[in-house]
Amino acid sequence: MLQKQIYIKNKKASHDYEFIQTFTCGIVLTGTEIKSLRMGKASITEAYCYVHNGEMWVKGMHISAYSFGSYNNHDPLRERKLMLNRKELAKIQEKLKDKGVTIVALSFYLTGRGWAKVDIALARGKKLHDKREDMKQKDAKREMDKVMKRF
Repeated sequence: MLQKQIYIKNKKASHDYEFIQTFTCGIVLTGTEIKSLRMGKASITEAYCYVHNGEMWVKGMHISAYSFGSYNNHDPLRERKLMLNRKELAKIQEKLKDKGVTIVALSFYLTGRGWAKVDIALARGKKLHDKREDMKQKDAKREMDKVMKRF
């Protein structure tokens, strides 16, 4: 089994959104982008996805310019194409018609074979009271774990 090595994770997404369904898709990158990613120079906190002309694109994903790159270096904030099959894309487009649903990037990783993959999710924004409730649950779980470690 191939082990995935997660380099970049969007921790803010689980705080701000409620996930409906997740997908794993490939991403089209240039050579300098891959080299920069292997050095861990990327951020997906502000990344979101959209569908245009039957293709899925990710916008707001920041991959820093490769430090040893020449004039061929990439634009750090360029829009990148995601690779999904038609059935998945049709399913996503159908769900996007619902009010308040968006697509966010959850994590980015390279597989054991060196393929770049992005986990995306159909998500609905959380209200303030939902965020507070989640924080209360996390605190309660943390306290329970503390008590259980003592025994």
